[in-house]
Amino acid sequence: MTDDLPAYYADLRLPRTGLAVEAYRFAEAGVPAFVFHHSVRSYVYARELAGRRGLGPADYDDELLFLGCVLHDMGLSERGNGDQRFEVDGADLAAEFLRDRGVDERRVEIVWDAIALHTSVGIAGRKRPEIALTHAGTGADVLGMDRDQLPDELVERVHAVLPRADIGYALTDAIVAQAARNPGKADPSTFPGHLLRPCVPVGTMPEWRELIARNGWGDRPAAGRDSADATAPERLGELFVRHLAAGDLDGLVSLYEPEAVFVPRPGARATGGAAIRDGLASYVAAGARITLDPVKVHVVGDLALVSNDATATGVADEPLETTTTEVLRRQPDGRWRYVIDDPFFGA
Repeated sequence: MTDDLPAYYADLRLPRTGLAVEAYRFAEAGVPAFVFHHSVRSYVYARELAGRRGLGPADYDDELLFLGCVLHDMGLSERGNGDQRFEVDGADLAAEFLRDRGVDERRVEIVWDAIALHTSVGIAGRKRPEIALTHAGTGADVLGMDRDQLPDELVERVHAVLPRADIGYALTDAIVAQAARNPGKADPSTFPGHLLRPCVPVGTMPEWRELIARNGWGDRPAAGRDSADATAPERLGELFVRHLAAGDLDGLVSLYEPEAVFVPRPGARATGGAAIRDGLASYVAAGARITLDPVKVHVVGDLALVSNDATATGVADEPLETTTTEVLRRQPDGRWRYVIDDPFFGA
């Protein structure tokens, strides 16, 4: 049964149980060569890191570790490509493979956990050795985690028979390709979602705070609790009007990014916090008042373009009727602030 295995199988001391050999062949036939080679390297590195962590043969089940590593990316196979994140699809396929061969359910569960959690930093490492080591081996091969603990001679020998093929980028591309065809495989809060987000148009995938904003419970961040509806871009103008009527200079300045641009009066321009404060201070000193009637709001990701019909008094010699144009950006705390504020764009 093992006579046709490649020479490196023995050289790298891969497990020779019947189940291990079947799993090796199952993975080899199911995924592209670059994924398969990564899976085998992950086992070799996991076993080496086990020794570096003081774990000997009696401390973990070597066959289970091999199964977890060699099958961990089966979610990237054609057969394993379902509607779940690739880690879970792969874990389900591996479990099916093992159950079909009569493997005890407890052992199936360990392999399932090892595969499903192999991208879960901070969780897999707290689990039993086979699960933690699967995470360690895959992380070493893709991200170089604990790479300095792998002997150069071992790495060179492994790469000679299992070439890397730019695995970090190739694996990322494979995960993204799956998710692009089926976005349900890349929930925004998952690792595949993290990989997919930069590859789709801005605003296509919501950030964490956007998910919270859509939860239907009306939750507001600290900034929103302090300043009404500051998390909605179309409401920022209302905050401006409110702070101006109250003569609250600090409140007005807080609505702008530090390097924002503000047009305090037709033909003038203030850039940066100090200049903006001076321009707004002149409004407060003059008792200026502005009314705003929203016209349009366009939101793309963390940017918004807002336009209002406005009437302004106390900012020029005569009352002004104008159409404003503002560019807003959402901050990490969920609050929107001005990047460009031109109240007189249409004057």
